[in-house]
Amino acid sequence: MTAPAHSEELLRQVAALPTLPGVYRYFDAQDQVLYVGKAISLKKRVSSYFQKNHGGTRIGHMVSKIVRLETTVVRSEAEALLLENNLIKTLNPKYNILFRDDKSYPYLKMTATAPESGAVAKSGAHPLAFSRVAYYRGGVEKKHHYFGPYPSAWAVKEAILLMQKVFRLRTCEDSIFSNRTRPCLLYQIKRCSGPCVGHISPQDYAQDVADAQKFLRGDAQEVMRSLESRMMAHAERLEFEQAAELRNQVAALSNVLHQQSVDNVSDRDVDILAVKVQGGKACVNLAMVRGGRHLGDRPYFPVHVEDAAVLPEDDDAPQDAATQVEVQVLEAFLAQHYIGVPMPSMLVVSHPVGKALLSALSDQHGFKVTAVHQPREQRRAWLDMAQTNASLQLARLLAEEGSQQARTRALAEALDLAHEDLDALRIECFDISHTAGEATQASCVVFQHHAMQNAQYRRYNIADITPGDDYAAMRQVLTRRYSKTAEALAQAKHAGVAPSGNDRLPDLVLVDGGKGQVSMAREVFEQLGLDLSLIVGVEKGEGRKVGLEELVFADGREKVYLGMDSAALMLVAQIRDEAHRFAITGMRAQRARVRLSGGKLEEIPGVGPKRRAKLLQRFGGVRGVAMASAKDIASVDGISIELAEEIYRALH
Repeated sequence: MTAPAHSEELLRQVAALPTLPGVYRYFDAQDQVLYVGKAISLKKRVSSYFQKNHGGTRIGHMVSKIVRLETTVVRSEAEALLLENNLIKTLNPKYNILFRDDKSYPYLKMTATAPESGAVAKSGAHPLAFSRVAYYRGGVEKKHHYFGPYPSAWAVKEAILLMQKVFRLRTCEDSIFSNRTRPCLLYQIKRCSGPCVGHISPQDYAQDVADAQKFLRGDAQEVMRSLESRMMAHAERLEFEQAAELRNQVAALSNVLHQQSVDNVSDRDVDILAVKVQGGKACVNLAMVRGGRHLGDRPYFPVHVEDAAVLPEDDDAPQDAATQVEVQVLEAFLAQHYIGVPMPSMLVVSHPVGKALLSALSDQHGFKVTAVHQPREQRRAWLDMAQTNASLQLARLLAEEGSQQARTRALAEALDLAHEDLDALRIECFDISHTAGEATQASCVVFQHHAMQNAQYRRYNIADITPGDDYAAMRQVLTRRYSKTAEALAQAKHAGVAPSGNDRLPDLVLVDGGKGQVSMAREVFEQLGLDLSLIVGVEKGEGRKVGLEELVFADGREKVYLGMDSAALMLVAQIRDEAHRFAITGMRAQRARVRLSGGKLEEIPGVGPKRRAKLLQRFGGVRGVAMASAKDIASVDGISIELAEEIYRALH
């Protein structure tokens, strides 16, 4: 029994839970969220964690850490599903399988027609009278037509090319359309019907748009029959030129259908999901079929798979442990991915899905969602393809992670970093970036768990230094980054307690630079009372060639050259380059803001066109005005000291 390990207050709270649907959250002693779950009956579900002995399993390990719980009662399981997965994404609990919220799918967009509005082209045509085909990503608008979602930008661009080849729809911007006096190259190569110069009537173009929309919805055969019928009608009326155009369109469409190999057009919109779990990692491969056409696939890799807590007592859970994890991964994906995202009514899945989850998804989307576990014929082929791709993508991930782990191990060995858990090895790297002293920024990037941790990156705006003084900038950023940590470590040492995880120093501090930057870092660490052996500088080699970098140490050790083929140097270069990239992007954004803020000159009361011209002439531009002191500004003819101070305040 695990109950004696918990407080009486917690057990009383569990016993008092209602038999209503809801969501529960477990917390540890540090008030960190351990697990978020949903239940048809809160009392029955939560009690099962505390009333049974889970032994030394991961579930038992999690239960032993629970010190308090929170619950929220809802009206239905669908509401519980929604709340549970919103909380999982917000709280990132350790024992839940979590999929990154990457649901920004691209669409193919056809603009709505509005003949009465828009600029008139030189040919007399309205651009808004001719629907435009475009790549689109973002929130959809009701007035336009959207097709998709597509799994990748490549798939959308292929569909646009198809619309050009078969239906010759325009892709140009309205401004380009309005200024054409003769057909563009796309018309010459038969990828556009030339509506901008009146080579097709609005009625005929609208017919092509309607056919294109039918094709994208899966009515390819109906479109083919319609084109053939119209072709024959033109031929009977001896309109051979129009008949030839339609003949070419039929041939293009026939060629597309042959290449697409649409064998089962009864399945218009289907999502195919295959799961593969191996080596503590998982991959969900999502393939999309829209309008009967297979549009491609997209892999998803969840986190926390190893620590996922699955109760064997679940009614719908299979007994086989491996299958059980795969089912849990699949159901976690369905629950998290389809919140706020359009989904088809038919799913083809590699593992069985619980009826309760399908019912909740149906309630959420307003139509019945069906999942087929053991498909036949075309669906079987789609699922086999998705399973193969899931296995390939997971093998690629494991190979990449194995390579990254080898790099981490090589660096730890090369620098004698005594670290038992390489997965927890933390490296922070700093770089300074500016343009001739303007908009100086420092970056700090973090490497841990064998990967760059983007969420932990930080930028520091550097101020009150001589422009272009990289050493002073490095002193400032290191002081700001580690002063509070040093203070917390000193307090913990004085109190005789271990420092908390938030106050821990990294295992390695990389600075992009040689002896000068390392000397500055050493001064900061000496003032803060921190370990100098943590500091390593990355000094560029002869000719600044990649692979010739040397490592410079703050504690007096000799410089080290790891070798061009060294896995450790590859990792150092990767982290250094990421710090450089992050610093440059931040500096450029800051520089743009500084330069654009010069527009404030026009908004300052008392600064008219003449005074503004004098200021710009004296200081060589907006940036020069922003860098000048109030006294310098007052030296300009017509600028009083009061106005100079007002200008200085406005620009700073």
